[in-house]
Amino acid sequence: MNFQQIIDKLQLNKHPEGGYFKETYRSEEYVKKEDLPDRYRGKRNFYTSIYFMLTKNDISKFHRIKSDEIWHFYQGDPLDIFVIRENGVLDVRKLGNYLLNGESPQILIEKNHWFAAKISGSNYSLLGCSVSPGFEFDDFELAERGELIQQYPHLKETITRLT
Repeated sequence: MNFQQIIDKLQLNKHPEGGYFKETYRSEEYVKKEDLPDRYRGKRNFYTSIYFMLTKNDISKFHRIKSDEIWHFYQGDPLDIFVIRENGVLDVRKLGNYLLNGESPQILIEKNHWFAAKISGSNYSLLGCSVSPGFEFDDFELAERGELIQQYPHLKETITRLT
């Protein structure tokens, strides 16, 4: 099965950060605004999840969200996830099934951290992303290259490649 067949079968759509996605679950229950931290503008579902795919032609551009997010590897090529910690240190994590090569089938991206991803193979990566409290596009911020470079000038090359 090639990546276009998977996109068609799972009915994936283009994602603003790059790649393809489809929401697969959104809990019916939610947390009221007054019970959430101030960073949220309204109520949030308890939990959301999506399918997400990057192909050889895609990157997941630097972005951040207001909730913790867990990426789950399903199939295809391993993925490199680039996380900029609040202290400016770049952390490169490997998402995949080859544990002996330092890959992990699950990776946590902490809230408010800038992160990006690209496949480390030549075809595609199919994964899932789980967010709690649940994802809303209101919580999504795509990085502006110039501003991110100004904040982290020592990461200019990486930021330029992944924005």
